[in-house]
Amino acid sequence: MIRERTEEVRAGLARVAADLGKLDEVLAIDGECRRVQTERDVLSAEVNAQSKQIGAERDQAKREALIAAIGGHKDKITVLTERLREVEQKRDTIMLELPNLPHASVPDGKDDSENVVVRTVGEIRPLGFPAQPHWDLATKLGIIDFERGVKISGSRFYVLVGDGARLQRALITFMLDLHTRKHGHVEVYPPYMVRRECLVGTAQLPKFGQNLYRDAEEDFWFVPTAEVPVTNLYREEILPGDRLPIQHVAYTACFRREQMAAGRDTRGIKRGHQFDKVEIVKFVREETSMQALDQLLAEAAEVLDILEIPYRVIQMCAGDLSFSAMAKYDLEAWAPGCGEWLEVSSCSNFGDFQARRAGVRYKDGKDKPRHPHTLNGSGLALPRTMIAVLENFQQQDGTVVVPKALRPYMGGQETIVPGRGLG
Repeated sequence: MIRERTEEVRAGLARVAADLGKLDEVLAIDGECRRVQTERDVLSAEVNAQSKQIGAERDQAKREALIAAIGGHKDKITVLTERLREVEQKRDTIMLELPNLPHASVPDGKDDSENVVVRTVGEIRPLGFPAQPHWDLATKLGIIDFERGVKISGSRFYVLVGDGARLQRALITFMLDLHTRKHGHVEVYPPYMVRRECLVGTAQLPKFGQNLYRDAEEDFWFVPTAEVPVTNLYREEILPGDRLPIQHVAYTACFRREQMAAGRDTRGIKRGHQFDKVEIVKFVREETSMQALDQLLAEAAEVLDILEIPYRVIQMCAGDLSFSAMAKYDLEAWAPGCGEWLEVSSCSNFGDFQARRAGVRYKDGKDKPRHPHTLNGSGLALPRTMIAVLENFQQQDGTVVVPKALRPYMGGQETIVPGRGLG
């Protein structure tokens, strides 16, 4: 594609503000690859032709000359093969750092200031009293212990206690039930550590290695999202075409070395190195992937609809797309205590970008194997969904009403009241 549609690729990379010098470097190295490949192929053809001549040649001197020539060619072929391996590896390494190209429907824009608010859903209900931020509210209720979280693990960690832990568990189970029973996704419970190649497949590596945690001794990487293990379930496989679409949902803890600006979001549980998330992952045919993105967005938004939390849908402009997405929408829930919209889901269509890197293909009958399109989105992410619940359903007396949808998962409990905490 880069060779045949260079200017189209260049224009797409320019829209996402990519380093166009890397594209030129790839083209130059690929030219070297093809020159070396051609030279090796020519020599190989000569060796084959001369081998046939040796069999037919009766003159001993000529036979020995042909054998000597073949030996020289074989030595050159060995050198050229090693050179080809080196330049191909160099080319492919640089290509791993080229981002995906934006879909034609993605609006232009330089950064998040030019993202588009597609719609706002639900009314922001006036509380009738000053809203407390979740860090004050949860501390008074005794359901989050910030000090002990820092004591045992350091900054950006906390401990959920009593109804805090129970509410988080209720949210996770409610979301899994919704996505499996109503939306038809197959639930998986994947490992929380993966091999390096899995992160290359979903495009966290090599570019974003500084944001990941790993066990250096065995080179296991802690998952930043369930997207990584679930997408790699089908790594290096050719799936029968009638298996598509494949739709999975998974709960995992997520681990990220957040590179947070000093003083930003230092209070509460908005940003942390460990958090929980329910993730939806889809494998679909190319011709249906943009409709699948709309479906994915609707499935994630339904969680907020049922919980009765106001939210808005944001379409990412080209300059704010993630490295691997060709189209992306965010769901932002309203948090009156924080006084801001909090991202609780990013729904992305990656096209065949991840499938190519991970070697995932599908095949219809005798047709040539093709790469499916992959999509994923949080359905939803904790703890920001918990923040939205606590802050939107807080009462003037400091208690929190449990949303109706969550009450069956909390034993019928209707209100969170001050508890003992950890004492």
